[in-house]
Amino acid sequence: MRKFLVVLDDSRECLNAIRYATLRAAHTGGGVQILSIIPPDEYQHWIGVADIMRAEARERIEAHFEVFAKWMRGRQGIEPELVIREGEPVDEILAQIQEDPEIGVLVLGAGTDRSGPGPLVTQLTRSSGSLPVPITIVPGELSKERMEAIA
Repeated sequence: MRKFLVVLDDSRECLNAIRYATLRAAHTGGGVQILSIIPPDEYQHWIGVADIMRAEARERIEAHFEVFAKWMRGRQGIEPELVIREGEPVDEILAQIQEDPEIGVLVLGAGTDRSGPGPLVTQLTRSSGSLPVPITIVPGELSKERMEAIA
């Protein structure tokens, strides 16, 4: 089964990427894998409590994931898969793509502010010519109605 890989983070554009990936998966018989990455610098200064902080970060990620997963299951009939990795975001995205041969498309949401589309979109599009899967970039201002029509 082809999977759409989406990155779950605290960005606003993440929501559109998850919606789009879910709609595409529902229409094409695919699956959705949601990747959340815990950056390494989050624990640098707290070596003594790093394990506790990691556990708390995982709990936050799992709670955030469940909000989206409930919608995906109930509205689209998609059972999402959650993967949590630790490290640098771009490195971990690429590693996940390499490790899971069922991933067929990376779906990213583009930000709408003046600073650009976001760090992941910027970094990954620079190396898009050598990626093992295509990238779909979902505009941050794409309406639900338009997204449903496109997907």
